[in-house]
Amino acid sequence: MKYKSQKVAYWFFALSMLLLVLQITYGFIMGFARVGFDGLHEFIPFNTARAVHTNLLVVWLLSGFMGAAYYIIPEEAQRELVSVKLAYVQLISLALVGVVAVVGYHFNIWEGRKFLEIPRHLDFLVVINVLLFLGIILITLFKGKRRTTTALVLSMGLLFAALLYLPGMLPFDSQVTDSFFRWWVVHLWVEGVWELIMGGILSFLLIKLTGVDREVIEKWLYVIVGLTFLSGVLGTGHHYYYIGVNKIWLIVGGIFSALEPLAFLAMALFAVNMYRKGEKKHPNKLALYWTLGAAIVSFVGAGLLGFAHTLPQTNIYTHGTLVTAMHGHLAFWGAYAMIVLAIISYSLPNMTGRKLYDGSRGRMAYWCSNIGMIGMTVAFGVAGVAQVYLERKFKMDFMEVQAEISVHFAVLILCAMLFTFGIVLYIIDFYKHGKPTDEALEVVKTD
Repeated sequence: MKYKSQKVAYWFFALSMLLLVLQITYGFIMGFARVGFDGLHEFIPFNTARAVHTNLLVVWLLSGFMGAAYYIIPEEAQRELVSVKLAYVQLISLALVGVVAVVGYHFNIWEGRKFLEIPRHLDFLVVINVLLFLGIILITLFKGKRRTTTALVLSMGLLFAALLYLPGMLPFDSQVTDSFFRWWVVHLWVEGVWELIMGGILSFLLIKLTGVDREVIEKWLYVIVGLTFLSGVLGTGHHYYYIGVNKIWLIVGGIFSALEPLAFLAMALFAVNMYRKGEKKHPNKLALYWTLGAAIVSFVGAGLLGFAHTLPQTNIYTHGTLVTAMHGHLAFWGAYAMIVLAIISYSLPNMTGRKLYDGSRGRMAYWCSNIGMIGMTVAFGVAGVAQVYLERKFKMDFMEVQAEISVHFAVLILCAMLFTFGIVLYIIDFYKHGKPTDEALEVVKTD
């Protein structure tokens, strides 16, 4: 740790870990309800559990991205954050908004808009919180001694993510218009600007972990940014097939959605290539595992599995089935969750001074969580293909099909338990590192 203000990142990471546990808990509530153990239905019905599960994913990832920015930007800009106190204010307000939203869901205080269920009045608090965050980051970068491509791409991703939240706040009477702009948030986040955030964090980690020249790594960033904008923006069209918009989106969405795997393939090749060229053998092997894993798994989950059902000719059968859940789980895990866990694994030893780099518990956390997630993906995939076949081929009713594929959800729960075991081990490691200390700063400066 080179700058004292980087310690702020720890508390954003701690919030991420807490929200991740809650997200998994609500996932299990849905899973057990799906196989008949629905004792909590009166208190937490399935629709509430689903809304909480998906929204907690967004919040804990955003908290992780913010923590990553608070750690990376001072080091890239070569100066302290402009205001540590305001960063803590922003952390507390982010947590409060999340708590109020989740509690509200349990009392049916929400908007019925998939993935954007947060009530409208809370949207304004989110905007204030994000503006405060961006102010701290951008002013720090502006006043810094240097402005690197890594920092600029990361900041650009965070800025565009904030701007693209605004279309989701616009009120529309038309369901078609509302859905059209809703995807400006949902799609252009996860398949657009979040990829820039992932690219910025990936670049920083590879520079630190492999020792490859910054100039070489940052040239790859330009490629990633270009591919992201080429495919991600117009690729939004694959969400418009069934909401009543112009048929041109069948063509545009189909073509550019097919190109979306290219950005993730570039990231995977980029990471593996930099690792092979690396001259430095960094002792933090766990951070390297998570970094390379994020690049490779995101290509499979977001790239290949996304492509598998994104074209109109395929999507006409898979739309609204568990095939989407297959893609969504592995995509979010690889592209965004793993990169957050990677930056946490890298930064914790530096902030705390405890060099717990390569313990057996950390390695087991990595493999159990990844094997568990792959198992969940396969279970979702098999169930989704069976659902498509029974509903489209044999014209069976939805609920009849759900009864036929319920066995796959038992497998899903078993795999989810393995995944959860890995996450528990990761959180234990997080706790074992302890809190950040000024002594860690002094140690780094004397090295």
